[in-house]
Amino acid sequence: MQLSSIQHKVLVCLLFSISLSIGFTGDVQAKWRTASRVSAGLAPDPVTTPEAIVQVYGARAFSWRGYFGIHTWIAVKPENAHSFTIYEVLGWRQRSRLPVLTIYDQIPDRYWFGNVPVILADKRGKDADELIERIDLAAQTYPYSKRYTMWPGPNSNTFTAWIARAVPELELNLPSTAIGKDYLGYRLFARPPSGSGFQFSIFGLFGFVFSRVEGFEFNLLGLTFGIAMNPWIIKLPIVGDIQFAA
Repeated sequence: MQLSSIQHKVLVCLLFSISLSIGFTGDVQAKWRTASRVSAGLAPDPVTTPEAIVQVYGARAFSWRGYFGIHTWIAVKPENAHSFTIYEVLGWRQRSRLPVLTIYDQIPDRYWFGNVPVILADKRGKDADELIERIDLAAQTYPYSKRYTMWPGPNSNTFTAWIARAVPELELNLPSTAIGKDYLGYRLFARPPSGSGFQFSIFGLFGFVFSRVEGFEFNLLGLTFGIAMNPWIIKLPIVGDIQFAA
């Protein structure tokens, strides 16, 4: 199910109105141009780190969208490579009639337009080179490389979840704020992004997940509620994952 242009405009207007009601104002375009994109100091120096590396990052989305969810991307560095390659979906490219899926060399841990990233998965060593090859293959077969819909998907988190399902060794546990991770298109059943367990989803709008990694998640209109153990985590929309000390 794809939102009509009218439905999409109504949704954007509604979310923008909510963002104004909680105090977000200002020149969005100016803030986008001046927002920080410097390294957060999370990634190793590729020049002095010969081992292969795979990292998945997430950061609050830019502007008012950040109140609701995060943007995710994947960074890889083959053994002895001197730079990282980034795999991510950029929605703005659709407006220019360009493929939304991008693959390019860049700093892996840059701020996402002023928002500090966090590492969601980190794999290194000799096995990481094989994972990199499989990540690239999965990216080449991503079915929505020219399509982006902010809600309920496919978006940047849909892409990251697609890669994670194809490479379950990443054991990626996407947080509840990764809206779009549950979008399966016309499929109803799949493995969760972690590769463990069972998932049912109707176009990312309604569904559930049972997994030893994700725990139990319930998805309503793209918003995730859930609970996981080892460690104990409460999953809430907007707020994100709340972990309790053991």
